[in-house]
Amino acid sequence: MNLVPLASRRRRVLIGDMDSTMIGQECIDGLGGVAGVGDRIKAITVRAMRGEIDFADALRERVGLMAGLDASLIDMIVRDHITLMPGGRTLVSTMKANGAYTALVSGGFRQFTSKVASLVGFHANEANDLIIENGRLSGRVGEPVLGKHAKVEALNRLSTERGLTPADVVAVGDGANDIPMLQAAGMGVALHAKPKVR
Repeated sequence: MNLVPLASRRRRVLIGDMDSTMIGQECIDGLGGVAGVGDRIKAITVRAMRGEIDFADALRERVGLMAGLDASLIDMIVRDHITLMPGGRTLVSTMKANGAYTALVSGGFRQFTSKVASLVGFHANEANDLIIENGRLSGRVGEPVLGKHAKVEALNRLSTERGLTPADVVAVGDGANDIPMLQAAGMGVALHAKPKVR
């Protein structure tokens, strides 16, 4: 239970993480599975989400393992393997009904967040960019990598653009790279979270 003051209780901006927060999967693990390197990628993902290794370095390493993968498989993964977490659509629609701006901000990939944001109902989405060349993953990610500091920057920017402060933001996330964002928001919620985040 979390008791909050009645004054200013309603937040004006929602920032949500995607992987294992708004959806039940880690998209990079899905890509790794179809690339035949799923176990290696999952092991790196687990260590990164626990905060044992640097998020940006882990992301580059995992993407590098998928060089040459057919980019059309992204649509198949979204269609056949992505499930929405319970409560996500309700949270977003409730925030929007009360006049809030909603953004999906992920350390994952734009090729997934654009689709998930539409499914869940977010106004906007921000994420890393998988570099695709000739219809295949190049094994590189666009720089700079959007990680934990970029999530805080997005929180500050989105609130400032609306004449608000971070106190007006509710942020939700599950992994270690979400902790600075959760701490910076007026209300940070460890949603479907790893032990370190709880």
